[in-house]
Amino acid sequence: MKTPIPKEGEIVRQWHVVDADGQVLGRLASKAALILMGKHKPTYTTFLDTGDHVIVINAEKVRLTGRKDQQKLYRRHSGYPGGLTEVGAVKMRATRPTKMIEQAIAGMLPKNKLGKQMYRKLKVYAGPKHPHQAQQPVELSPS
Repeated sequence: MKTPIPKEGEIVRQWHVVDADGQVLGRLASKAALILMGKHKPTYTTFLDTGDHVIVINAEKVRLTGRKDQQKLYRRHSGYPGGLTEVGAVKMRATRPTKMIEQAIAGMLPKNKLGKQMYRKLKVYAGPKHPHQAQQPVELSPS
């Protein structure tokens, strides 16, 4: 018996809304990455993007466990000598709260062209509103 592989036109994509209010960052990111990859579907295939779209709202209210609020650092490098920039989690939450969730989810996706394609289906918003009501997104349970 041959394994059925879905064609591009046969893949049905849904929209899911995840409320980050009070949820732990890592647990939220792993759930969102699972949906973006399509691992929750019986048609999951490793070399195809069968995943759904994910909308994360209330990104500024996501929770970090332990002492990560004071100790966690977000690093980036400009490419020039001495170009390392470090930003703490408190400052990152104050200035760019969406970036925290985006980086956490991107780290859990494949590091190739397929992962970039999956990442494009992620939308993160700092507040409770999003402009995707026309897609009729389904609320995702916090468990």
